[in-house]
Amino acid sequence: MPTIITAPLDRFQNLEGYPFTGNFIEVAEGLNMHYLDEGPKDAPVVLLLHGEPSWSYLYRKMIPVLTERGLRCIAPDLIGFGKSDRFKEQEAYSYESHLVWMRSFLSKMELKDISLFCQDWGGLIGLRLVSESPDQFTRVLASNTILPTGQFPATEAFLKWREFSRKSPQFDIGRVLQKGTLTDLSEEVIRAYNAPFPNEEHKAGSRIFPMLVPIKPDEPEAINNQLAWQKLSTFTKPFLTIFGSGDPIMRGAEKVIKGIVPGAKGQDHKIIEAGHFIQEDKGEELAAYLAEFCGH
Repeated sequence: MPTIITAPLDRFQNLEGYPFTGNFIEVAEGLNMHYLDEGPKDAPVVLLLHGEPSWSYLYRKMIPVLTERGLRCIAPDLIGFGKSDRFKEQEAYSYESHLVWMRSFLSKMELKDISLFCQDWGGLIGLRLVSESPDQFTRVLASNTILPTGQFPATEAFLKWREFSRKSPQFDIGRVLQKGTLTDLSEEVIRAYNAPFPNEEHKAGSRIFPMLVPIKPDEPEAINNQLAWQKLSTFTKPFLTIFGSGDPIMRGAEKVIKGIVPGAKGQDHKIIEAGHFIQEDKGEELAAYLAEFCGH
């Protein structure tokens, strides 16, 4: 049986720009997911899904803007990240397991009429959930993400990232975030991104994540993503893309979304000056766009 370990909560004290109250919910037996729940509880729900190798700290600039505009922000930490539980073993993680945990989270939270914001793996998970349960979602804003089907060659930048995450002896999460942003991060911010990962056994989920991205069309999750795109091709609710101009891995992916999802037609899509971690570079601006997209 895989070994569950808990996040080192003492490392999260007095993090810069992160005054939020933490909440936990059990998404599988003995496995607890941490999440933020900010704003009026009866307000429209915005689900903020982070990716690799970040956590809900990535949304610290966006949440105050969104709550001030009358929205309720739900920002979970994926299993293996942030304050959520994690496994020691890399093999305990799979694309499907992350979907199972997030389905459980949404069910137990009884969330409906969700406005989804997703970036990186937040999209690989979130867009699958939208394809499975479109009635649960009111609109989608996707940034620097895609559902990979393996039908197009993986970029050299992504293949290098996969190799680095798997083999680098010094997998410094904070420095990874710095490489994916256009702005200079302070040492305090880098420390905050490193907070969930005091040693290697806490990095199993982040190390394996890039290897879970399907890059060949016959991989099971590539096939599942192909089926998901078929369902998304009938998604007529509003679907907006805001991508960062300085993201070499995801550059051009927004064109795929706009060409497939009917809800993307006529939306005010944007390319803004930001890196892969667009929330870090332009969090307040992005939140304003998202609030406007939600009608607030």
